[in-house]
Amino acid sequence: MNQKFVLTGGPGGGKTSLLDTLAARGYCTLPESARRIIKDRLAAGLSPRPDPVDFAQQILNADIEKYRRVAACDQATFFDRGVLDALYMLDAAGARSRADIAHHVEAFPYNPVVFLLPPWEEIYATDSERDQTFEEAIEVFEGMKQWYAQWGYETLDVPRATLEERVSFILQRLT
Repeated sequence: MNQKFVLTGGPGGGKTSLLDTLAARGYCTLPESARRIIKDRLAAGLSPRPDPVDFAQQILNADIEKYRRVAACDQATFFDRGVLDALYMLDAAGARSRADIAHHVEAFPYNPVVFLLPPWEEIYATDSERDQTFEEAIEVFEGMKQWYAQWGYETLDVPRATLEERVSFILQRLT
């Protein structure tokens, strides 16, 4: 069974906190690539994001590298977004053919169950790496839900609940 699980959705759904909690429980977790890219750009005195296609390509390259790093891992591993998220961005920009996208989807498979975290207005906050509005976060969430389903993944909405309840929801579905 594929033990690579994606947590995705719009910004501000609590993915980072959830992954931190899973990591504290001993699970392998991989952070979101976009945040690291933005932090590196800001540290270099650049704008937070390059043009959308370049940004998506940088994310894709980082996500592929992370995927390959844990390729042989036989324990549950949780990704804060996956290769398909970057492919979604590239598709939206018209930067990749459907055949190329399909090739990447096939080459970098995840567990067929994808955990979607909906934007949560009560915990939503912008910061130096998250500059989207709450409305944009909702659009990204809806786009991710349709995108993953389009590629044959079952999407499960993680309920808005306490961190422990959310972790339990996910862990109960690993079997």
